[in-house]
Amino acid sequence: MIELIKNRSDIGAGTRGADMGIDAMEIAAINSGDDYFNCHNYTDVLTHNESIYNKFTSSVAKRIENVYQQCERVSNAVSSVYKRGRFPIVLSGDHSSALGTIAGIKLAYPSSTLGVIWLDAHADIHSPYTSPSGNVHGMPLAAALQKDNLNNKINEVDEDAKYYWQKMKTLCGDNAKLNPQNLIYLGLRDFEKAELNLIEELGITNYSVPYVRSTGITKIVDECLNKLKATDIIYISFDVDSMDCEAISYGTGTPAPTGFYVDEIMQIFDGLIASKKVKCIEFAEINPLLDNKGNRMAETAFQVLSHISKIIDQ
Repeated sequence: MIELIKNRSDIGAGTRGADMGIDAMEIAAINSGDDYFNCHNYTDVLTHNESIYNKFTSSVAKRIENVYQQCERVSNAVSSVYKRGRFPIVLSGDHSSALGTIAGIKLAYPSSTLGVIWLDAHADIHSPYTSPSGNVHGMPLAAALQKDNLNNKINEVDEDAKYYWQKMKTLCGDNAKLNPQNLIYLGLRDFEKAELNLIEELGITNYSVPYVRSTGITKIVDECLNKLKATDIIYISFDVDSMDCEAISYGTGTPAPTGFYVDEIMQIFDGLIASKKVKCIEFAEINPLLDNKGNRMAETAFQVLSHISKIIDQ
């Protein structure tokens, strides 16, 4: 049975509005006559969105102390859903909270090996030492992997940011929560050199959109599952900017063209969920304030959510 975790936090992003993404999805459901959100149990996670008014924050890791607290709350929510014997689907504002989701999985299953499918246009593997923006939604994977990437350092990091970055890296345990060989990118196409250098150094698998299309989704899914055969649990983190902004909408914080189409996203989900190893899914970065086509991004995200929920509930 599915339980939704509603995490309306956007403090890790550089643009406001992703905190409204969940409500936009609910409106999409209501407008389509779907009673989805009235039919599933849910947990609301308290947020720190008021921290956006804090002008005294680190420039290399903005509001990191509040992002850390948000990740801690999300991790506890995810772990609690597992204790209730349910399947967590996390609906988040910005993508920084994905660290909390990963930590929550490890909190519930400390001896299990985790595999991660990162459906995203962006690598999200910066650290405070390498980030050109200081936005923490670009850092969750570096924290999960416990990688500072000092070989590509461009920033001097203040002591407070160092303290909370260390707390993020050790959230719910001293060891890294993820092995790079168990991380797979799908749709990555907008990244900085520092990120690419680390991805190549760690040997992380990246399937580009053109490669997925030319190879075929079924074969790519099979390859992903084969690469993750030694894992016990798979978590799919779905940033809606993995989809083509020209074809769908610009309703996300950092849109990128030449992404996946919605039918391709559904095929990817179908194949991965069929393995029975997927135990958690997250949606992130739906921003209705930036949508150039009404509420199209939230409508599309809800279409995907409704589709995969029917498969999970079978």
